[in-house]
Amino acid sequence: MSKIETKQDKDPMAWEVLDSEYVFKRPWLTARRDHVKLPTGAEINDFYVLEYPDFCNVVAITKDNKFLMERQYRHAQHLTAIEIPAGCVEKGETSLEAAQRELYEETGYGGGQWTKLMTISPNPGACNNYCHCYLALGVERVSTQHLESTEDIKMVFLEQDEVARMLRNDEFHQALMAAPLWKYFAMNKLMG
Repeated sequence: MSKIETKQDKDPMAWEVLDSEYVFKRPWLTARRDHVKLPTGAEINDFYVLEYPDFCNVVAITKDNKFLMERQYRHAQHLTAIEIPAGCVEKGETSLEAAQRELYEETGYGGGQWTKLMTISPNPGACNNYCHCYLALGVERVSTQHLESTEDIKMVFLEQDEVARMLRNDEFHQALMAAPLWKYFAMNKLMG
């Protein structure tokens, strides 16, 4: 077995990858099995890593100060959820370009002032991707929705106090969407 180089090679806590193989490859999910050695000398023969594309999402606030949200069904949890616009970063795109594209495609909204809120990891223990979270202030309708045949997204416009209430009551089930909303409110000290 030959050692596989990783970007963490200089980290004294990094695990050494002794061998690696793909066990499943699809466009939206790839599973890799690594044989790793810990700094303690212990080995894990079958450590599974899920490879996904990077995500992006947008806390979008319209010119009239409404939060632009989406309602859609989420099959894995069997629930219809209120979420912020989101999607995958495609090859050749920056995360900002992807976030702007996703907002436009899913809602028909664009423009505004964009800033990055944060970059977070969905699950660094098992997944290799990141979620890039943006704030878009003053967005406005520039088109109609441009949904894929597999998307069924309804737009929802919420007042700031309604979004804050939903956060306090744990009504946002997607952690990667709750985190940037919490950050927005924390940065603006708007929870009251």
